[in-house]
Amino acid sequence: MRGLLVAFVAIWAVAAAGWLVGRYGLLGPYADTVLARLVFFVATPALLFVTLATSRPHDVLTPALAAFVLSALVVQVAALALARYWWRWPVGEAVVAGLCASYVNAANLGIPVAAYALGDVSFAAPVLLFQVVVAAPLALAILELTGDGRPRVAMLPVRNPIMLASAAGLVLAAGGWRPPEEVLRPFELVGSAAVPTALLALGLSLAAGAGPAGRPEVPRSRVLTLVGLKVLAQPAVAYLAGRYLLGLDGRPMLAAVVTAGLPTAQNVFVFAARYRRAASLARDSVVVTTLLCAVTLVGFASWLG
Repeated sequence: MRGLLVAFVAIWAVAAAGWLVGRYGLLGPYADTVLARLVFFVATPALLFVTLATSRPHDVLTPALAAFVLSALVVQVAALALARYWWRWPVGEAVVAGLCASYVNAANLGIPVAAYALGDVSFAAPVLLFQVVVAAPLALAILELTGDGRPRVAMLPVRNPIMLASAAGLVLAAGGWRPPEEVLRPFELVGSAAVPTALLALGLSLAAGAGPAGRPEVPRSRVLTLVGLKVLAQPAVAYLAGRYLLGLDGRPMLAAVVTAGLPTAQNVFVFAARYRRAASLARDSVVVTTLLCAVTLVGFASWLG
């Protein structure tokens, strides 16, 4: 499991670097906001375009993905209902709560976890594509519609570069045409900055307190509730769905549980910061789940592997 620890240490190190930059004010008072916008509008769309344009859509629909999707839906609905009707949060904040409990770090953690715990990185690709194609665009559309101003529904894809880049990549993948290397290389270069820049922005927000949303801190009990849904409830639901609904065992079962047990993705913080909706909640969820999953993922892999 050394590879898992290496992946987690890398994440902590980059986030810690961002915290040091913010702590000493090296990039000014609004650096976390600027970096979060850079990731949202430039780096992440480039990364998703390349990822989808070079993918094979027929490889996405796997039994392990079905168990993961069921777990994500169950946990997200639970978190949404809790935030909206028990905590009385607005719709935008409730959507962020749902993402904190279900949107996993399928890229920079999912890929090394799949490589070291499952022996095959292809197990992470369907989860990544599902989140890029379905989960993220739906959540972003709701955040856009519930934000300030009066956005027009027909203009949402144009206003949201992540949705636009994902759609362009899917069109190329569905058509079976792979762009030449000369076309893809600039996107690859810019997209490679998405993960480290998002982690730096996350570290900067830790040093800045409430972060770019400018909202008060979320009570610790509510953060821990969503963390529990993410690191314990979601993999448990994936196991039950895989075992009793889909009849999974072996590596497909392990893949479903491990991918469901991944921590909250740093992109959730980027989305929350962009729309000024519960950014401190997203920040804390990313940090705490990333810390805890270093233990829980090793436990899942040892139990099922």
